Amino acid sequence: MKLSELAARTGARLDGVAATNVEISGAAGLDEAAAGQVTFLANPRYTPRLKTTQASAVYAAEDVAVDRHDIIVLRAKDPYLAYTRALRLFHPDASFEAFIHPTAVIDPSATIAGNVWIGASAVIGREVRISEGVRIYPNATIYDEVVIGNDSVIHSGVAIRERTQIGARVIIHNNSVVGCDGFGYAKDEDRHWLKIPQSGRVVIEDDVEIGAGTTIDRASVGETRIGRGTKIDNLVQIGHSCTIGEDSLLCAQVGLAGSSRIGNRVILAGQAGVAGHNTLGDDVVLTAKSATSHDVPAGKMISGIPAFDNRDWLRSTAAFRRLGEMQRTIRALEKRLAEIEGPLTDE
Repeated sequence: MKLSELAARTGARLDGVAATNVEISGAAGLDEAAAGQVTFLANPRYTPRLKTTQASAVYAAEDVAVDRHDIIVLRAKDPYLAYTRALRLFHPDASFEAFIHPTAVIDPSATIAGNVWIGASAVIGREVRISEGVRIYPNATIYDEVVIGNDSVIHSGVAIRERTQIGARVIIHNNSVVGCDGFGYAKDEDRHWLKIPQSGRVVIEDDVEIGAGTTIDRASVGETRIGRGTKIDNLVQIGHSCTIGEDSLLCAQVGLAGSSRIGNRVILAGQAGVAGHNTLGDDVVLTAKSATSHDVPAGKMISGIPAFDNRDWLRSTAAFRRLGEMQRTIRALEKRLAEIEGPLTDE
């Protein structure tokens, strides 16, 4: 691809007079890039690596100096975003031909579109509806009455439980379980746990991606819903009746207890936890290993266990690291005060 075309298609501009006819064949990181490839600089800590990269071109912000005359600079408001678009251009989704493996088990009542790919030993249950462009990899299991939208990808080992609805362009990675029973029990008169029937469903909206080993429980009644464009990492647990808004990001090992309400564009960093029946407003950020047991207003960044405002948490942790020094200071002040005023005596 010509450099001029690459710049236009990734929202960047060529810095100064550049060889627009230079051919770019791929994109890679600063250390891995070779001649003929484009790279990027987004984090200032990696600036020294510009001196050694073999890339022919680099995405950089408007205010970043690139002191090499043999590298063409592509200026972008967000270099990482531009680089991501370049990666997508050089690594488009693989095409496929319609195919159903002879060992796949498909119930006669299922409705399968013409242009789908179904791998070996996949199991498709009763009244399932699979739309155009869907790929289902070997050993995936699709329970009864599941609906899967256009161009979705179900990787091997995935189990999609009964009545789940999957939107268009959804990607579900290996060994995830969508729609398993919610964790619901009532204690009877003999103090034994009585299972609550889980008659609800899970709804996954369009353009959601679900990482490997993640579990999403269905509701006892009603639904668990994952909003459009939300991305879920590996090993995430989403409890029954949860609702997650659009374009949210749930990192590895996040846990949501039942009936959590997560807004739009929320970021839950690694191992963050949300207690049941709590609401996190739009654009909330819960930092890594933090947990909240209360509602969080929109736009807040919170940290800690229990989590509170991130700026207060940073000040608190800074003070915590100085507790030993503060204790020594207090003892020294007490000693000086005793020398000035004499020992304290009871009247």
